[in-house]
Amino acid sequence: MQTLKGNKIYLRALEPEDLDFVHEVENNEDLWVVSATQSPYSRYMIKKYLENAHRDIYEVKQLRLVICNYDHKSVGLVDLFDLEPKDKRAAIGILIADPADRKKGYGAESISLICDYSFRHLALHQVYANVTTDNEASVKLFEKLGFTRVGVKKDWILVDKEFKDEALYQLINK
Repeated sequence: MQTLKGNKIYLRALEPEDLDFVHEVENNEDLWVVSATQSPYSRYMIKKYLENAHRDIYEVKQLRLVICNYDHKSVGLVDLFDLEPKDKRAAIGILIADPADRKKGYGAESISLICDYSFRHLALHQVYANVTTDNEASVKLFEKLGFTRVGVKKDWILVDKEFKDEALYQLINK
């Protein structure tokens, strides 16, 4: 699919072979702050999740794709979730798993590709992202890609006994 191929990366559907990668990502406590996870996932639960990952986005209200570089290494995940077909919007989330793979343009290209897919194939009117205001890399990423900061939720996320503000970013398809 042309829409999901970029210059540095491509996005693909989850496969059963992604079990180890997804298990590692979902159980990395350092990443739980961006996923609202509070407890580990078993290999069994992730296997069951992967078995159902083929279900239609309109049925499950989410789509998770693997971000792969052209060496076919899985470097992260990008999600559309909280799909609202009536209102033609969905939330977007991204994770580059290994810090060594960050700042290589994978995130920007992934977000661009999933937004293009959302507008072109799902006919969404907008996508949005929630980003803690202290996550400078993500703030820069979404702003660079044309997302507009439309509000801040004060003391929204509790991380290590400290509340953090979370900004809402929108990208409207015009």
